[in-house]
Amino acid sequence: MMPSTLFDLSGKTALVTGASRGLGQAIAVGLAEAGAKVGITSRTLKSLEATDTLISRIGTHADIFELDVRDTSPAKEAVRQYAQRAGGIDILVNNAGYEEVCPSVDIDEELWDKISDTNLKGAFFCAQETAKSMIAYGRGGSIINVCSLTSYVGVPTAVPYGSSKSGLLGMTRALSAEWASNRIRVNAIAPGYFRTDLTDAFYQDENWQAAMLDKIPMREFGEANDLKGSIVFLASNASRYVTGQCVAIDGGYLASI
Repeated sequence: MMPSTLFDLSGKTALVTGASRGLGQAIAVGLAEAGAKVGITSRTLKSLEATDTLISRIGTHADIFELDVRDTSPAKEAVRQYAQRAGGIDILVNNAGYEEVCPSVDIDEELWDKISDTNLKGAFFCAQETAKSMIAYGRGGSIINVCSLTSYVGVPTAVPYGSSKSGLLGMTRALSAEWASNRIRVNAIAPGYFRTDLTDAFYQDENWQAAMLDKIPMREFGEANDLKGSIVFLASNASRYVTGQCVAIDGGYLASI
């Protein structure tokens, strides 16, 4: 294939969970810009309006539908129905996630389950249902999980989150080995420090910002659009022989510790 077509997603159908804002929104827009038809999900339809508007400016429209990854059976059914309507899913981005910092001695079972059910269990069953569709249609595909720096390093007061994201990295590797024979590639990205609605509270503290920037070799925080290139690469034929990998998008943070 010519380099100009390696990253072309025209004719491909993508599904992005948790696409109402932040990193998920940028990922969905990036896939649409590369030519994919994109389905976007959130727990409420109204929260997807902004993402749908951004995609419409490209000259296309997203398919929007409600999906709470923690509610396993309805979530699997929603994925199944979308695959049927779209004639198959070629790309899945498991982006839906939840975080809540809390001292480990104060974590209760409800908080643990809320975080792990969103970040790990929900991602698995969305991947499972998507893989069934990919196998049925016989053309393979690409599944991309959104991991984290906490997939690699320990962060105080973020034990459930780090545990779920470490598990997600392990799941990425295991599924890549299992589904490779079906031409399903399973990879991940690990965003570093990005300012989003979910993390904004940290960025209100100037001392915290200075301390974090001192740990990042590029001396800047990531912007949501910085994810687009890696996502399109992993979704496209440019990464045809890449599976079981996790791309850290972190300004050099992991490489420097």
